[in-house]
Amino acid sequence: MTQPDGPSNTLDNLLTESRAFPPSQEFAAQANATSALYEEASADREAFWAKQAERLAWDTKWDQVLDWSNAPFSKWFVGGKLNVAYNCVDRHVEAGNGDRVAIYWEGEPGDSREITYAELQREVSRTANALA
Repeated sequence: MTQPDGPSNTLDNLLTESRAFPPSQEFAAQANATSALYEEASADREAFWAKQAERLAWDTKWDQVLDWSNAPFSKWFVGGKLNVAYNCVDRHVEAGNGDRVAIYWEGEPGDSREITYAELQREVSRTANALA
């Protein structure tokens, strides 16, 4: 028995997209992620992610990059400890980039705001103190 072509079948057809939309050459030339970067990640994903993680400030360095012993669940950077707020905000202020824009915000109808790393650090600290 076949089912009529109803709303459900129509919606199912919309869930599949097989077209590709490659970026222009000039846009791709400005990308941070190059084909060499993808090849490096594909060749040895644990070494690749360990190298990327070294770019962060760790309170305690990890003992193991990837623990896949309980698949399909994984644990990354086992034993490591970091402060995400420090890595996202504070270290940029400490590096002398406090006046640099961290967030460009565009609202409706045309409202906009620029928030520097120093301003963001003050707001994050104020929120953290309120939660403490």
